[in-house]
Amino acid sequence: MLGLVQGVTEFLPISSSAHLALFPWIFGWQDPGLAFDVALHWGTLVALGVYFWRDWARLAAGVWRAVREGRGNEDAVLAAKLAVGTVPAGVAGVLLESAAERSLRSPWVIAAMLAIVGAILWIVDRRARPGDERRTPGWGGTVAIGAAQALALVPGTSRSGITMLAGLLLGLPRPAAARFSFLLSGPIILAAGLKKLPDILHGDPLPTAAGLVASAVSGGLAIAFLLRYLGRGSFAPFAIYRLALAAFVVVLLVTRG
Repeated sequence: MLGLVQGVTEFLPISSSAHLALFPWIFGWQDPGLAFDVALHWGTLVALGVYFWRDWARLAAGVWRAVREGRGNEDAVLAAKLAVGTVPAGVAGVLLESAAERSLRSPWVIAAMLAIVGAILWIVDRRARPGDERRTPGWGGTVAIGAAQALALVPGTSRSGITMLAGLLLGLPRPAAARFSFLLSGPIILAAGLKKLPDILHGDPLPTAAGLVASAVSGGLAIAFLLRYLGRGSFAPFAIYRLALAAFVVVLLVTRG
């Protein structure tokens, strides 16, 4: 169940970390912790690798060609942008890891971030315009989106949601903002998975493997759905869902005392 939740919510702008923290809290399950969450992210990394394999191959070839020829090219530049955009989230992850494990997983924090980012996403999305799906931000925009990605350490923010929101603010069309967000997520998910690998290996292998497979399959379907949907649709339904979920969490907090 958590693998399916992770795969769907990682790429839709509704916060996978929020859902992975809320599901055990709502249903009374034992919270598996951040290490298990990261293991599920490896499943979504597999989905990214499979869905965008042509892009990753082209980026790798572009970097190799740039090194061999001693001059840049479009693919090498995009690869460099993804590397630069990953730095802020990597630094934030190292500095705030302990807080992410404990206090930041509070339902109150999650509800607040779901509502705040959802409201901003709804407002900004109304100004979005159609355009080329393969358009990418400039260097300044890349740094801004990377800084936004660092905020996703707080559950409820949504890594995909905050980076897509930043892309929209920079004038990217919806599909282009989503595509750059997906590509940017690859390095940071890989880095987080490698850092937590010892903890993951000490866990129960069967649930971990089942969750990883489930998140890979559902994640691939979520990517395909969102990129197709954003060709004609908006982020408004996701913003409304975030606000509704935030309200539901607050009601549960109040009624449970």
